[in-house]
Amino acid sequence: MQRQRRGFTLIELLVVIAIIAILMGILLPALGRVRKQTKHVMCQTYLKQWATMINMYCDDNNRKFTIRGGPVDNGRVELALWPYYKGSDKVRLCPLVTKSTNPASQQGVDWWGATFTAWQVPPWDAGGNRIIGMYGSYGVNGYLHVPYNNSVIWGKDPKCFWRTLDVKGASEIPLYLDCYFWCGWPESKDTPPQYSVYKNKSDADAMNRFCLNRHNQRINSAFFDMSVRPVGLKELWVLNWHRGYDRAGPWTRAGGVSPSDWSPWMQSFRDY
Repeated sequence: MQRQRRGFTLIELLVVIAIIAILMGILLPALGRVRKQTKHVMCQTYLKQWATMINMYCDDNNRKFTIRGGPVDNGRVELALWPYYKGSDKVRLCPLVTKSTNPASQQGVDWWGATFTAWQVPPWDAGGNRIIGMYGSYGVNGYLHVPYNNSVIWGKDPKCFWRTLDVKGASEIPLYLDCYFWCGWPESKDTPPQYSVYKNKSDADAMNRFCLNRHNQRINSAFFDMSVRPVGLKELWVLNWHRGYDRAGPWTRAGGVSPSDWSPWMQSFRDY
């Protein structure tokens, strides 16, 4: 005799739905972490491309980088490298970052970047060969440049500048990094940001421009040797930013800093 086929009972269906819900609750956060990790890796890939383009520029210019200051200022990185990356706008932005909050360049609206927002050059700040509308989420170590006529620029001694990628200790010299501005000139005495979204818009305390909690207490950085790696936020103070930079300055363990000296939002971060 043929048995009668029986369907699922309501209780059995509810059990199956509950199991599926539990599995989704386990899998979705994991998938979210995978997606975020993929974006971390893509950011490093973009920085590798920028490092390669800077190296190509140096190859085409007697191994020297751009001149800053004076009447022949050609130093804006995004402008100088335009022939190498035009048509590849995606490399301007870390995948975790959105475009500027002020794309229409409205007066009174902040055009500086932030942890997850790009900077963008407005019409009223187009001096110094800046390109109106240019945007990005990365910034160059300003000490890469060649000072015009070997003169002081941005108040920095010309002896500080690297001028070329071909230097000793290249793996410890930052080149192009996550940043809320297009450049910066850090010093070992620069104080850390007061809070996680703090922005110091003067040229002083320029380390602030790079000290962003964009990649889980780190930023990504390309170095003079073309390598790319994550950098701890407190580690920024021990990198070799310029010729004569004090890598044992007051914000390093070698210089005597303690966790309580840091701004509260950074106190639990790894020390260097």
